[in-house]
Amino acid sequence: MISANNIFVKYGDRILFDSISLTIGARDRVGLVGRNGAGKSTFLKIIAGQVRPDEGSVVRPTDSTLGFLYQEMNLPKGKTVMDETLTAFAEVRKLEQRLEQIHIDLNERTDYESDSYHDLIEELSTATDRFHHLGGDTMLADCEKVLKGLGFTGADFNRLTDEFSGGWQMRIELAKMLLQRPDYLLLDEPTNHLDIESILWLEDFLKEYAGSVIVISHDKQFLDNVTTRTIEIELGKSYDYKAPYSKFITLREERRGKMMSAFENQQRVIAQKERTITRFMAKASKTKMAQSMQKQLDKIERIEIDPEDTAAMNLRFAPSPRSGQIVIEGRNLCKSYGDKAVLDKVNIKLDRGDRVAFVGQNGQGKTTLAKIIVRELALTSGDLQYGHNTQIGYYAQNQSDSLQLNLTLLETMEQASPPEMRTKLRAILGAFMFSGEDVEKKVSVLSGGERARLALACMLLRPFNLLVLDEPTNHLDIISKDILKQAVNDYDGTLIIVSHDREFLGGIANHTIEFRDRQLFEYLGDVNFFLEKRALRNMREVEMSKAKNVAAAAVAAAASSDLSHEDRKRLARALQNAERAVEKIEENIAAIELQMADPSFYERPDTEQIMEQYRRKKKELETAMEQWEEAQMAAEGVS
Repeated sequence: MISANNIFVKYGDRILFDSISLTIGARDRVGLVGRNGAGKSTFLKIIAGQVRPDEGSVVRPTDSTLGFLYQEMNLPKGKTVMDETLTAFAEVRKLEQRLEQIHIDLNERTDYESDSYHDLIEELSTATDRFHHLGGDTMLADCEKVLKGLGFTGADFNRLTDEFSGGWQMRIELAKMLLQRPDYLLLDEPTNHLDIESILWLEDFLKEYAGSVIVISHDKQFLDNVTTRTIEIELGKSYDYKAPYSKFITLREERRGKMMSAFENQQRVIAQKERTITRFMAKASKTKMAQSMQKQLDKIERIEIDPEDTAAMNLRFAPSPRSGQIVIEGRNLCKSYGDKAVLDKVNIKLDRGDRVAFVGQNGQGKTTLAKIIVRELALTSGDLQYGHNTQIGYYAQNQSDSLQLNLTLLETMEQASPPEMRTKLRAILGAFMFSGEDVEKKVSVLSGGERARLALACMLLRPFNLLVLDEPTNHLDIISKDILKQAVNDYDGTLIIVSHDREFLGGIANHTIEFRDRQLFEYLGDVNFFLEKRALRNMREVEMSKAKNVAAAAVAAAASSDLSHEDRKRLARALQNAERAVEKIEENIAAIELQMADPSFYERPDTEQIMEQYRRKKKELETAMEQWEEAQMAAEGVS
């Protein structure tokens, strides 16, 4: 058991932790939550012994082990992925070397009756047992299993770690930590650099993990699936709830509501007694009684309401200028980096009002296509056309990193602003929680979350009708993510969003494009419909199930359990999306057939192209009808 006792930390005039105490028991699954800047990462570092508090102590059993994945880890260079991962088995590999040496010594010696020979035999037995206990027999297989679970391929195992980005290097560190299986596993934003597939795999791994897990995450669905206890840090205090995140939100509101009612009742009683005491003090005959009542009043233990951090940004996208019916259309798009092909003759078309989610493993081309669409990358080959009056708003995955650190917030906004918006910059910054003297701060002193908010504010300075968001929730806390999601839901233009956050993506898109093997695969629904359609637990091993099997599973699940209101809404939304998709494709087919009815159609130079489009639409209609039937059966199963 880890025990943190009266932890007090103060930075300047700010009290970060005001005598916080808590314990972490065996097999606890704890979500550590709070606003950006509340001190979550610092608290993990205190538990790990990397930071000393001003006051208080942390006690952990001396024979226990602890692993800490934090956000600023750096891998040593010059090793392959597999060699670096195998460092998790440092003790096992030393035992392996020692066992080899013992066998060599035993083969060379003939003093079978000597004490030293018997000592060597005893060491062999002890070392062999320890080797098996630590997983020496399955060391390579375990490494391969965890690395593949986190998204690496067999071809990656012999590549140098230097060749991988920081996000992939973080996966190697995570793999090492999971393989070490410490008694206490501390994870600071483990999903930040993972795709949906790897997040699902990590959830399953942690559910079966034998030790305790403490995790900081802004992924609500991940917290709900992994944790059973939530500790909130807010304004220097900690609040402990025996519940996962979504249940914690409900319990917190109930707790504050009860406390507020008790506080208000007590205030009424106190006010009434104070009025009585004041009246009695004015009469000499009742002064003694008034003094007695005052003493009783002074002894009342006053209920105090802890302050609540309610600061939140105010984000709303301006009405989008009207675009043409077709916003973008790409044919045979190819993109290669040297010899590596990322996109191979893919097609994409967005009509006005479409809302598309890009999903799939990291490295499959989601960001690449987003950058091609916003003109930040050139195509290797293919044709990409933009519709009438297409105006693009783009939030890049590393948007906040592109900010100039030496500028103030106001100067940053002035550089990004057209002249007509200059008078509104302070008001916009205020809406993003930068008020008063904050606007004169240098970008260099901002936290990751503050830089993300500033980058969002800059994006709103110009009109657009095609909004492209690439991992917009990175560095945002849960409250800010909720506000961004509401703003995106209210946005009236065309949308492309790249994200691995299932909860954030849920309900935003009306169709989902999966990037896999240099191709695009379209699903007519949001990310939840996509995951259901794929019958997903590990997308590397499971291909899309037959529609009737998925539908039967949905009906069986509905019949065997009471679905929540949210699940019912999701099924209804999936059915609605499927119906719209069928209608849209049928309209496209009807338009083509109208052209084909013209006798001069077969004399046109583009006849073959249109016929190919017609055949493609017919196939899309078959798929769409299957998906509609699946959604219909699932909906009927709960009606």
